[in-house]
Amino acid sequence: MKRLFLIATLVLAQAMGLMATYVPPVVLSEAGEETFPLVEANKAAPIIVDADDHAGVIRVAKLLQDDIRKVTDVQPELCLFDLPQDEYVVIVGSLDKSAIVRQLIDDQKIKVDDIESRWETYLIEVVKSPLPGIKEALVIAGSDKRGTIYGMFDLSKQIGVSPWYWWADVPVKIKPEVFIQSGRYVQGEPAVKYRGIFLNDEAPALGGWSEETFGGFNHQFYEKVFELILRLKGNFLWPAMWWASFNSDDPLNPELADEYGIVMSTSHHEPMMRAHAEWKPWGGKDWNYETDAEQLQQFWREGIERMGARESVVTLAMRGDGDMAMSEGTNIALLEKIVHDQREILSDVTKKDITTIPQVWALYKEVQDYYDKGMRVPDDVTLLLCDDNWGNVRRLPRLTDPPRSGGYGMYYHFDFVGGPRSYKWLNTCPIQRVWEQLNLTYQYGVDRIWLVNVGDLKPMEFPISFFLDYAWNPARWPADRIDEYTQQWAEEQFGSTHAKEIANLLTGYTKFNGRRKPEMLEPATYSLDYYQEAETVVSDYNVLLLEAEAVAKQLPETSQDAFYQLVLHPIKVCANLNDLYVTVAKNRRAASQGRAITNQLAERAKTLFDADASETDYYHTRLASGKWNHMMAQTHIGYTYWNQPETNVMPEVKTIELPVEADMGISVQGSSDWWPDSQEKAELPVFDPFAKQARYIDVFNRGQAPFEYTVKVNPDWLKVAPAQGTIHQEQRLQVSIDWQKAPKKHIQIPIQITGAGRTLEVMAVVENQFKTEEVKGFVASNQVIAMEAGNFDRSVSSGPVAWQVIPDFGRTHSGVMPVPVTAKSQKAGGNSPHLEYDVHLFDAGAVDVHIYVAPTQNFNDTQGLRYGISFDDAPMQIVNIHANDSLPDWRYPQWWNESVSNNIREYITKHEIQKSGPHILKYWMIDPGIVLERIVIDFGGLEPSYLGPPESPRIIIKK
Repeated sequence: MKRLFLIATLVLAQAMGLMATYVPPVVLSEAGEETFPLVEANKAAPIIVDADDHAGVIRVAKLLQDDIRKVTDVQPELCLFDLPQDEYVVIVGSLDKSAIVRQLIDDQKIKVDDIESRWETYLIEVVKSPLPGIKEALVIAGSDKRGTIYGMFDLSKQIGVSPWYWWADVPVKIKPEVFIQSGRYVQGEPAVKYRGIFLNDEAPALGGWSEETFGGFNHQFYEKVFELILRLKGNFLWPAMWWASFNSDDPLNPELADEYGIVMSTSHHEPMMRAHAEWKPWGGKDWNYETDAEQLQQFWREGIERMGARESVVTLAMRGDGDMAMSEGTNIALLEKIVHDQREILSDVTKKDITTIPQVWALYKEVQDYYDKGMRVPDDVTLLLCDDNWGNVRRLPRLTDPPRSGGYGMYYHFDFVGGPRSYKWLNTCPIQRVWEQLNLTYQYGVDRIWLVNVGDLKPMEFPISFFLDYAWNPARWPADRIDEYTQQWAEEQFGSTHAKEIANLLTGYTKFNGRRKPEMLEPATYSLDYYQEAETVVSDYNVLLLEAEAVAKQLPETSQDAFYQLVLHPIKVCANLNDLYVTVAKNRRAASQGRAITNQLAERAKTLFDADASETDYYHTRLASGKWNHMMAQTHIGYTYWNQPETNVMPEVKTIELPVEADMGISVQGSSDWWPDSQEKAELPVFDPFAKQARYIDVFNRGQAPFEYTVKVNPDWLKVAPAQGTIHQEQRLQVSIDWQKAPKKHIQIPIQITGAGRTLEVMAVVENQFKTEEVKGFVASNQVIAMEAGNFDRSVSSGPVAWQVIPDFGRTHSGVMPVPVTAKSQKAGGNSPHLEYDVHLFDAGAVDVHIYVAPTQNFNDTQGLRYGISFDDAPMQIVNIHANDSLPDWRYPQWWNESVSNNIREYITKHEIQKSGPHILKYWMIDPGIVLERIVIDFGGLEPSYLGPPESPRIIIKK
């Protein structure tokens, strides 16, 4: 039944001409009706490739041959010259090079109208009687070299070889026999023409690993990189460049790239196919066109001469020496002259029409300022737009801009060296945010080049896969299928049994890492005092770790190394790191309060710090028998300024000398004070019948000797546990309410704690005077209402504009944005697009509304992106989220530092509520592009924290 459904789906897709909705070949482990035996009874169908086909096609055919062997333990014969005497064969060929494929076309055995003359397309088809003496052939025909290669790697992936089989040690899925369901499978053209990665910031991890493994960034190293890119359906590369030179370090590097079909280019500050590392050894003096133009021109000319006829995209223009900004006095006329002269060199050396040579100008950092101030390059040059280094797109073409023959590209980041802090250690890029920004990018017409800075490549496996898959076909992965993508990816690496659990782990750890990057963490990041924030962060990560370890125990031994690299390791070290910083925070607070537990917390922090080093050592020396030594060498603890420390540095902890005699102290939830030190009254946050909260009191010892404590409280419906005991260091007391017995009124109840010769009092405030049956919507707790954006009560659409929830987007829950992202700005009001949230306010008067949105840039360089906010039918307040932005992003202004550090932006409006009771908070769309994450209504009770208060209780009345 499943096979019939897949066949029906395939036929329907072909009938409708849906080339974009590609259905991959159906692979079976048993023979069935109309199946092609790729491997059966220890016999593999030979692979036939025309000896005159592209050298890269022949090279990849050998990889396909080996892939089939890995899966089945049977290696097919590879035939380049003579046809085998077999009934079943695999025929591989490119339309422009394979005589065998052309013969199939001429004999009308296959039709290629839907792939011929197209970019990187292919068909996979089972053909009966294709050639004399052959009963059936599985034909893989590509429109060009890469199309053919993609077809072969697609087959490899479907039979069970992950693109990450080598780079992440993902085991192949063993099958003694493999059959392909008869049919015709056609892959359409990619949505983005050039799709690739940038190996950057490669010291100390990737550089050290490549030196030990291959002897450097040589052709042996790049062979593995090229293969990976092609298996992921990429085609473009900016090579490692900190201290390496792709073309001159190993002359085989560019030859191998050309053979594989990898389109080479050079980074945003390395024009004319020359590496920055080549300049000084070549004899270069000043990297300054005003003073040394002749030498620079010769340097660049040699780069183009060396490029020859190899497929390349030539980077134009110029930045300062060493990826720095040009001098303050740099003028647009000079930069335009540089581009003009470079194009003269290109034309002269290649003898080609300059408009036919792919060229790119990267609008990186301050270079975008030149563009904004009027600098222009010829229309055939691709404008490579950029994000802000932190995943937020800086500029997109306006929908009204005239088309460019060179089109637009996007340079994106999963890794960055620069302010406010470098982030290079682990994957901190949730694909939900990547999707949102790349969807924006694509919808605004940026489709010539998509390039992502992946740093050391590992451990960015998951987001790299998503980036390249999404670049191929954005329409396949809308927002409501992102979870499906994650689960599919997990299944490709680890099988279907635990795919959903593993997908949840991937989503969980990237969400946690995305809300604040590990390098940005400090002891004070999360609040110890309010909303149990710090403890909740640590607990959530430790729960995720327990879940990951549970899955690991159920996976086969062959999957352990891959699971550790892709899932367990990042969760384990990040759970440990968050625990470390919170433990240090607890230690410092304990020391300031003289707590007996202070020194124990200091020792625990040191143990956690050592655990980080231990995990790194395991990764380097024991994982995969030491295959990945150096790959996790990036330092990540102890930043003191924007760049990494030379070594991981243990955060400072405190130790104290304790008096011999016992001494009791207490602290309460929701306060930074402690008693008897504070002169303020000790009071717990308010209890209410909607949230039904439990609160806590910490009782701690300030001496060496233990002491007995007792709790006295009346009435019995206020419960404190444990109500008595012995305190050696500290004890947390849980305070709760039996709401069946609590009186319907506002009441304050003293809780007396006696121990070590003193009695301290804590006040419990119970607010139980409301008629809960009359309340609906979100309800205030301690004078705050917090709402996740996706939990709206109603969404109002208008015309083409609707609302899209992005699951797991942002720091806490989800995101909501208006779609399409290309919609026109709206005049808010009436029935224009808006979201409605039902809230119940117990007090009238002044309130602040805090709106939290993703740190989206003013990507169209307009007056700024705007939203509206109002209660009920009161006048709307309009907020421009970019109103106070100033200075270009590359200068790291304070507003931007805070925006990317916190991965959110907060805006506050003030409102006057005329009466208590039910109200509707309305969030209005004005401009597209804003993603709403949270709303907090503050009546004066909002406390300082990083993530904000947990979502408020919500009463939904069922109709």
